[in-house]
Amino acid sequence: MTLKHYNLGPKKRFLLGSIIGISLMFIGTPSKAFVPYIYEPSINDLKSTSIDLGKTAAQLLHFGQTKEASRIAKLAVKLNPIDERLWAILAETQVRRNLLKEASISLAKAKNLNPKNAKLWFAEGSLQLQQKNPRKAISLLKKGLSIEPENANAYFQLGNARIIQSKPYLALKAFEKASQYKPKFWEAINNQGLVLFEMGKTEEAIIIWRNVLNINENPEPMLALAAALNQLQNPNKESLDLAKKALAKNPNYVLSQHQAEQLWGKKLQEAVKELFKDPDLKDDVERALANSN
Repeated sequence: MTLKHYNLGPKKRFLLGSIIGISLMFIGTPSKAFVPYIYEPSINDLKSTSIDLGKTAAQLLHFGQTKEASRIAKLAVKLNPIDERLWAILAETQVRRNLLKEASISLAKAKNLNPKNAKLWFAEGSLQLQQKNPRKAISLLKKGLSIEPENANAYFQLGNARIIQSKPYLALKAFEKASQYKPKFWEAINNQGLVLFEMGKTEEAIIIWRNVLNINENPEPMLALAAALNQLQNPNKESLDLAKKALAKNPNYVLSQHQAEQLWGKKLQEAVKELFKDPDLKDDVERALANSN
């Protein structure tokens, strides 16, 4: 889940809660000490500071400093708990730290503050999907799409949720919508191939994956295409070449667990296992197993 960062405004130069001009000057006796002047920021000052802190947290996230970003984002929402943008940034810091329940709470607060912001619904839907709650995710994504009906990423997540629910036709429809609104959305096109292969439409899946590789030479469609070609014709030189290249690019695809995490169905996983039995791939498979996470 990636939340978009807002432009949180220019940097104000003051330190919240600073004590200005504190000094004790005794004239005659200690009882005549001057009372120190305490700077009390206004509500507008607090809001401005919170926005600056939010911007800082977003920048720290960009550089991978998640713990520091989370600490600053928490301070920002304490200073200004009615700005949904700050809650959204806090939620992203929590997602990066795998604090998914806390992120859900932060996103829910953001959404309650601005229920017309579709991206907050999408973000919460994506988060529910990460937590293996496809039913709740679908409800949230649909609500967001009722506000912003041409969001390709939301349709992509909706398709993923339908795969988890084992509803291939609805998944395919969602992925087609995603690529309709974003024609070079290779992940959405790739997942059409995943669904078609599980439906037994191998030749259609092959066409899809060839199209994907024309957009992005990613190891996932590369290995999926290799398995599909091998299923139609074994031995198959193109299949072997694709598999070797895919495993070199990302050795994690040698693992069935990683394949499952990418929402590969049982048929495709079995096809890949069959492909890996080829003696010409023995060294490549062993190398990938040694280099995988």
